[in-house]
Amino acid sequence: MGRSVVRKTKDISIVLCGEAGHGIQTVEQILTRLLKLSGFHVFATKEYMSRVRGGSNSTEIRVSSRRVSALLDRIDILIPLDPAALKHIGNRISHETLVLADGKIIADTENKNRLNFIEIPFSDIASAAGGAIYTNSVSVGIIAGLFDVGFDVVGSSIARFFSAGDKKIIEKNLSAAKRGYEIARELIDAEKIHIDISRNDDVTGEIIINGAEAVGIGAIAGGCNCIVSYPMSPSTAVLTFLSRNAKDFNLIAEQTEDEISAVNMALGAWYAGARAMVTTSGGGFALMEEAVGLAGMIESPMVIHVAQRPGPATGLPTRTEQGDLQLVLYSGHGEFPRIILAPGKLEDAVDLTHRAFNLADKYQVPVFILTDQYFMDSYYNIPSLNLSETRVTQYIEKTGHDYKRYRLTKNGISPRGIPGYGEGLVLADSDEHDEEGHITEDLDVRVAMVDKRLSKLKSITEDLIPPELVGRKDYKVLVIGWGSTFHVIREAIECLGRTDIALLHFKQVYPVHPYTAEYLAKAKHTIVVEGNATGQFGRLIWIATGYDIDNRILKYNGIQFTVEELTEQIKTILDQGE
Repeated sequence: MGRSVVRKTKDISIVLCGEAGHGIQTVEQILTRLLKLSGFHVFATKEYMSRVRGGSNSTEIRVSSRRVSALLDRIDILIPLDPAALKHIGNRISHETLVLADGKIIADTENKNRLNFIEIPFSDIASAAGGAIYTNSVSVGIIAGLFDVGFDVVGSSIARFFSAGDKKIIEKNLSAAKRGYEIARELIDAEKIHIDISRNDDVTGEIIINGAEAVGIGAIAGGCNCIVSYPMSPSTAVLTFLSRNAKDFNLIAEQTEDEISAVNMALGAWYAGARAMVTTSGGGFALMEEAVGLAGMIESPMVIHVAQRPGPATGLPTRTEQGDLQLVLYSGHGEFPRIILAPGKLEDAVDLTHRAFNLADKYQVPVFILTDQYFMDSYYNIPSLNLSETRVTQYIEKTGHDYKRYRLTKNGISPRGIPGYGEGLVLADSDEHDEEGHITEDLDVRVAMVDKRLSKLKSITEDLIPPELVGRKDYKVLVIGWGSTFHVIREAIECLGRTDIALLHFKQVYPVHPYTAEYLAKAKHTIVVEGNATGQFGRLIWIATGYDIDNRILKYNGIQFTVEELTEQIKTILDQGE
């Protein structure tokens, strides 16, 4: 046994770590929901290796008296499920970390003396329940017991999670969880552990979703009735979510033989009048670039969700990065307009994905939704999703005898018809064409068509989403972020405790909003935070505004920024500049 531990913090970070196959994600999925049902604010995210068995994976679950939605470096309670876990996350273990582990894992005397360690017979409990596979349920019981979650809630959560299995499997998981729960209560009663986190009854009625589910919900709200994709992590979860709900929402879900087939089938769906989406990741999207050019030429609406991961090539396929902004921005040869959205909050993902379909339909351009593995796999509770004001706005016109699909217009937007709706002929061809859609090599028509397509960029400015300013308007320091960095930047700024710092977060990264220059001009110091190696968005801001951001904080090792490291890096920059 180790030292007694008293936890007075209002925010506890729990980490479970072990090899693939230990069921760590099962623990995360059960615990986040049952803790939320018990009135606790929760946040969970994971990092995992690209393998089915072995390696070292970890899940962080934050339990708090207030809303939490960012990754911490700090570990308050650690449950290592194999010896390799201690090495894998050793740099995050402090003398304050309480390690709850099997004695066989903390076998050497040095570790036992070094760690704040309480021995729990995980393997014996799991074996008694039916085998090592039930270790994850022991962990569920222990954590639930530490937070005084009623075992009736634990039992119903486990029964619901394993409802598709045999009744005996449910009973064995319940047995393992029950013993873990009892041990946790014994530790509390013996005053070995004291946790002081207040509950909020309002939280029990809130929802808890991850980024993939938020994108899927937004797609349904946007009228998506066709999802066509080839699986590729971390985007596959969106395909899975929409496939699972396809029947309820009259949605066609198709897994194609490859990414090229997927994007071309989606273009065909739009041509026929459907609202289609493709979900993919960087390597898969690279195969779709020719079809993106096709969308530009035939002026087809298109919604493409790209869940970023580190490249080049296969890179780190299960890790996170913001490295595909330039890929998406410059994809498809030639010049044609596009829109790029990048949610930072779960609510943003729902709203922006919904908007993506209306924007694609209105402007007849590809609209991209940029997320990443961290955003896809992170859960936290939110009050609700207000979908009452979402509208599916369609811009399809009934065609007449004199219909011209690519009629020259001042705003660049031609009337969009679909085959069979009206008397007109709806043509589409990948070659340059005249107003009716017939192939042409008339050079004057070519110039007119390029100008027409590009003139949509001016029209698109009517619907630009302004960046969100978090903090006081009289800031001296402006920290700039986009996409999934929102919550970690916001919390890091809170930790600094300064009143002269504000966050400017972009949820639309292209076209860059014209107000951006005004925000930058007011700041004495500017800092951009990005999950890539070259500061891609910082350079895009420079191209759009002429402002070169003073400082860049970049991370590209495959892991999201933690609150602590970002706080320290911002502080270092400010100390050097003052």
